[in-house]
Amino acid sequence: MHSEVVVTGLGVVSPIGIGLDAFAKGLAAGRSAVRRLELFQADDLPIPLGAIVECFDPKLYVRPRKSLKVMSRDIQLAFAAADMACADARLRDSGVDPDRLGIVFGADLIPCELEELVATYRSCIVDGRFDFSRWGEAAMTEMFPLWMLKYLPNMPACHVGIAQDARGPNNSLTLAEVSSLSAIAEAMRVIDRGQADVMIAGGAGSRVHPTILFRSEACQLDSPDEDPASVCRPFDARRRGMVNGEGAGVLVLESRRHAEARGAKIYCRILGYSATFEPRANGAPMTGKGIRKAIAGALREAGLNAEEVGHVNAHGLSTVHDDRIEAQAIRELLGDVPVTAPKSFFGNLGAGTGAVEIIASILAIQDGHVPVTVNYQFPDPQCPVNVVHGEPLHVNRPIALKLNHAPLGQSVAMLLGPP
Repeated sequence: MHSEVVVTGLGVVSPIGIGLDAFAKGLAAGRSAVRRLELFQADDLPIPLGAIVECFDPKLYVRPRKSLKVMSRDIQLAFAAADMACADARLRDSGVDPDRLGIVFGADLIPCELEELVATYRSCIVDGRFDFSRWGEAAMTEMFPLWMLKYLPNMPACHVGIAQDARGPNNSLTLAEVSSLSAIAEAMRVIDRGQADVMIAGGAGSRVHPTILFRSEACQLDSPDEDPASVCRPFDARRRGMVNGEGAGVLVLESRRHAEARGAKIYCRILGYSATFEPRANGAPMTGKGIRKAIAGALREAGLNAEEVGHVNAHGLSTVHDDRIEAQAIRELLGDVPVTAPKSFFGNLGAGTGAVEIIASILAIQDGHVPVTVNYQFPDPQCPVNVVHGEPLHVNRPIALKLNHAPLGQSVAMLLGPP
């Protein structure tokens, strides 16, 4: 990298807290936000488990209010987190050139709210059967004319750009769980290429939608003899699958020169990153080769040795296979480094997962304490990593490695260092 890129603003909307202070307190409390989701009333359907953002009022953040008509849940979460991050970075009235202020956002393929399709479906029913020939006409007459704008994955970046008067580069990435970490990496590169002075980067996802819950391979069905808050347990020998959640995280990135010139607070530096892809023939499971290459590439770009890494913020999906290959990659390349898995608090946030999780490591760099992995009690010999559990761990090496990988084979590793 030619430019030293630093983080000057943070915003987070998560199941364990809305806003940076609440999020930090949620991590310190050491309890998962996963619970039973009363999303619908149906006696013949199992009750799913997940982590939702409670008491979230988008009207407190979205302006103008009429924009809510074309904002899905994902977009609302993204907008709120971006608003907090920009306020934290004090961008407004700071003299930042709008043409040098850009955005890169990670987003999921956003499912439609089911109730918005009810009238359309009903209009296609003839004599108790669905008539497909009526669908085109029904969709045109029954659906909200601007319906599509609520669900396009590029809309979070568009709405944030308009609200923050960001006229620089604007991009959106849809790469599942590596979306927001990839967005942060691309924002860093935009600054490095000299195309912007300041970038707003992050991601959002709401994976508690019924459509996603019932199609994803998740440990998400209620078990009457188990506390819902205990079911997401990364790297634990009893783990049996992931849990879904929702949330958004946003970082404001700047070149150090620009940040210091305007007197901005600096949280940390981005030291380097690496993105890799592991091809999978005929749907074969990942081997972890891509994760290993990502870790090695990030260390190489940052010019660091494995011994210098203070802690790893793992993907920690809580599935049997994913945790195993990730743990073995970490052990092979980084040894007995402390490992934390934030998904144990709020599950898999999809495109929002990397940005929300990396904020946990930025806070750890600030106060020197790595948050615990909740629900970790029984070590798995096939996951040979030093999992932080019981209580936060004080570390003397303020360098963090963040990992994320996605089902199609992408892996991203990013290194953070002190200001």
